[in-house]
Amino acid sequence: MSDDTIRLATMGRILRGRWRFLAILAVVGALVGYGISELFPPRYTTSASVLLPGQWEERELLTQAEIAASSAVVDRAAATLGRTGADAAELRHRVSAKAADGNIIKISGTADTPERAQRLSDRVAQQFVTFAVRLAGDSTDPDTATGPEALRQKVAETNQRITDLADAAGPGRTVESVQTRTELEKLRAGLQEAMKKLDKADPAANKAGMVVMGPAARPAGEAPPTRTQLVAAGALLFFLLAVIGHLVAARANRRLRTEPEIAAALGSALLGTVDVPGGRRAYRTEVRGARARIRRLLGVDIRWDVPAPQTSGDEAGRRIRYRRVCARLRDQLPAPRRLLVVVPDGDEIARRAAGQLVAEAGSDPSLRVVAVSVLQPMVPDRDAESGALVVLSAGSWTAEELAGIAEACADGRHEVVGTVVAGAVRARPERPADRPPDDAPPALAVQGNAGRGSV
Repeated sequence: MSDDTIRLATMGRILRGRWRFLAILAVVGALVGYGISELFPPRYTTSASVLLPGQWEERELLTQAEIAASSAVVDRAAATLGRTGADAAELRHRVSAKAADGNIIKISGTADTPERAQRLSDRVAQQFVTFAVRLAGDSTDPDTATGPEALRQKVAETNQRITDLADAAGPGRTVESVQTRTELEKLRAGLQEAMKKLDKADPAANKAGMVVMGPAARPAGEAPPTRTQLVAAGALLFFLLAVIGHLVAARANRRLRTEPEIAAALGSALLGTVDVPGGRRAYRTEVRGARARIRRLLGVDIRWDVPAPQTSGDEAGRRIRYRRVCARLRDQLPAPRRLLVVVPDGDEIARRAAGQLVAEAGSDPSLRVVAVSVLQPMVPDRDAESGALVVLSAGSWTAEELAGIAEACADGRHEVVGTVVAGAVRARPERPADRPPDDAPPALAVQGNAGRGSV
């Protein structure tokens, strides 16, 4: 499986073989998400909109948004809310502003209750308008500050001069005086119209026209991430990490799965393959203790990365495979035929296959089963045995582990005469005694053939 492409079938095997473990991890992830939600209290967010009348460029709107969220505005709002010191500094991280379409600045405030969030957004919006008006009216440039006021003073003096000239021209009894007074009044009217246009074009007047577009709406729900979102995210994260961990472990798996690879790693010939009924549960280890009970509780005591067991024949068909292995041993070994059957410790399928092999062999050949640890393999010294027979299951051991077993046999002066590979299968249900086999010919056909033969 280490060289195979990850397919949907692999995902299906993970879900079927590890569903209990994945479900427990998802529950643990949900509990972690719930714990995180307890550490971070719920937050509520709402926004207040401020309209900026007139013509504004995009960069000017961005500048106004920065001003709305600046400490100069937020600190003033905090003062009106009775928040000072550290509380005022905390509010700066809970206020944000952005420019929206239509010359609108949206000011958002976040608090631990809906009422406080609404109050914070409204106060910041009000303080922003007040600060913008003050900023527009107060400038650090002396020419900018005194220019409009000096111009108005000059206009007032000009109006007074026009009045004096009109009085000096007389009451308008002559044609010249009437023309003079008319020209002076036209000049006065033009001057007043120019001052009206100047007042309308004054940027301070535009900025003074900022308005808050109503109070902020009271938030109806929590701001993300909510407690429900954190719980769901924790469960999903742990579930995905568990699946990814299984896939990584499967890709890194170097256990031998084919009979030629196993025989080559042991340096011996393959004598045959045998079947052990029990299906996937046959891969469950028989280790006792608290650790084994925990593994069984989590559902990780049965391997998931083995192929689905095939349905085997009946008991007679399975026994034929064992007898054939025994026959090959008789043909290969001289009398008296005594062998040491080496089984890797923890390989339940191999242990059951070795027991069945001993039962079928009887006394010829005489087989003695020993369990060998793959971590520190140790085989008994040779006594009267003619060699060693290694029985193991496919997909359970790496080439290095099998090479260690072969070296242990060599150290004990046992020649590995052969290898038997055992595989788990699903046994067919037993047929009732009065039921004929599935492949038996129909009774009418048998009678018909018998009748034709007798004619």
